Amino acid sequence: MFNIAEELKKLPEKPGVYIMKNKPGEIIYVGKAVVLKNRVRQYFNSHSNQNPKVQAMISQIHEFEYIVTDTEIEALILECNLIKKHKPKYNIMLKDDKNYPFIKVTMKEDYPRVVITRKIEKDGAKYFGPFTSAGAVKETVDIIKKIFPIKSCNKVFKDNKGKDRPCLNYHIHQCLGPCQGNVSREEYREIISDVVKFLDGNQQDLIEKLEKEMDEASQNMEFEKAARIRDKIISLRHITQKQKIVSADMEDQDVIAFARDQIDSCIQIFFIRKGKIIGRKHFIFEGVGHLTDGELMTSFIEQFYSSTEYVPKEIVIQVDIEERDIIEKWLLEKRTSKVYIKVPKRGEKLRLIEMVAENAGICLENFKERVKNERKIAKEGLEKITAVLGLKKHPERIEAYDISNLGSSEIVASMVVFEKGLPSKSEYRRFKIKSVDVQNDYGSMQEAIFRRFMRAKKHKDGEKEDKGFGKLPDIIMVDGGIGHVNSVYDVLKELQFENIPVIGMVKDKKHRTRGLVGKDFEFELSRDLLLLRFITSIQDEAHRFALEYSKRLRKKRYSGSVLDNIEGIGQKRKQALIRHFGSIKKIRSASVSQLSEVKGISKELANNIYEYFRQ
Repeated sequence: MFNIAEELKKLPEKPGVYIMKNKPGEIIYVGKAVVLKNRVRQYFNSHSNQNPKVQAMISQIHEFEYIVTDTEIEALILECNLIKKHKPKYNIMLKDDKNYPFIKVTMKEDYPRVVITRKIEKDGAKYFGPFTSAGAVKETVDIIKKIFPIKSCNKVFKDNKGKDRPCLNYHIHQCLGPCQGNVSREEYREIISDVVKFLDGNQQDLIEKLEKEMDEASQNMEFEKAARIRDKIISLRHITQKQKIVSADMEDQDVIAFARDQIDSCIQIFFIRKGKIIGRKHFIFEGVGHLTDGELMTSFIEQFYSSTEYVPKEIVIQVDIEERDIIEKWLLEKRTSKVYIKVPKRGEKLRLIEMVAENAGICLENFKERVKNERKIAKEGLEKITAVLGLKKHPERIEAYDISNLGSSEIVASMVVFEKGLPSKSEYRRFKIKSVDVQNDYGSMQEAIFRRFMRAKKHKDGEKEDKGFGKLPDIIMVDGGIGHVNSVYDVLKELQFENIPVIGMVKDKKHRTRGLVGKDFEFELSRDLLLLRFITSIQDEAHRFALEYSKRLRKKRYSGSVLDNIEGIGQKRKQALIRHFGSIKKIRSASVSQLSEVKGISKELANNIYEYFRQ
């Protein structure tokens, strides 16, 4: 039996991380402390000074654990990792937890390439970004490849031995053809130098250089070449006009500010590189009215920079934070050079903060308006569906199912859940169909329904505690007509759940939602636009969730390799083998000694690979 009072006495006077758990043993909060003994005791000493959300958390604490660290920075890093892993209920969660795309110039190669990456490595390459939009970074790379005749492939010139035919880019003057030996390393790297200038924001210097080249080409009567250079200059000027210089420092900066009301907050971050805004991102935090401005900013900075690859030299923030020195030291380790966190009081940086805060305010208002509209549609949609089906009360829980497949492969089903008319994404479930290996929507739907309600039956009978499937829906919706409805009813009857209404969401010939169909009724949705919007939102969500899963399985299957079947070969060794030999065919014909030359491949593993292909 865990005795909180006794365990509080044992807490050490050291830095570390504390982990709060509820009665079932779930982690509900993770925090860090400069002194564990003082920080954890604060929760239990007096509840009167605590805000309602913290009081609610304390009432659920059944036990706690702690991990002692050597330094406060180690505690900070560990806290970030544990929050990311366990997603505790009472921690502020940064939902947009992803790596942003960068543009990478592979400077270590003789003939460098420009590629998109989400990972920064110490490989001698130059990295530019981060970009907040994958579409924006792709557009930038496309522009670079149109303006500068650089290669996109991995091919290299091999003194005319086994030389491949040049690709289309060579013939349309978008690549100089280094794979053909048509351009020297020095000439090519001079073009790459111009690419770097472009990405560094030095477009004006580049325009002036190109103007001189255009004049020289005209004087030498090379009018076609001059015209191509002229087109590049026009493109560069267009890009320069679109970019706004906001900082005279011309440094890399992240500027962070927020807007908040009594309940919700919006934090906005502007990415400024070489004095120009290259992107921005906003994050909505719901139900954080109890936090101080400093606590909100600290939590955001810790979570955001623990999950992003790039840290700029300067981070400009709206309010000061208590742990600024510790966070600066942590970011120094991550960046490997000094990072300055600044809170401006006047001048240009304060004006930047005001601009970002104003944008955060607009995003917060838009969010509140969107939530208001969603709730209105949900409320009125539930009223309408209750009337159409003749129900005695509004349905609390609606489950919608859809099937997605590519012919006879990657057949999957989705289950999406709407509670009180709004999506409850934590309740969504996916099914990989096992009993059907050909396109059969009825059979696939029956399997999904059977598996879902079999789990519910076991939960009901006390055979299995199943939180995911323990709740029963008030309505089941399926993507399809009366045939789908009947097939679902057959399964429900077998499992003794036939009292749950089943509705088919019928589409017309143009694949648009047309109406609702049940065992003894049909309703044309064109008669009620609000109900049409509500049903369409449910149907679209079920379709999106199923399609997403099917695509993921398809991608996994097609990115597979025969090497995946060999024990001891993981992703890194697979990449090393392909990089070394160039193809599966060459790996297949390699000897044991040749395979052993690859980094990470032992003699024993080389022998396994050799024997695998001989079998």
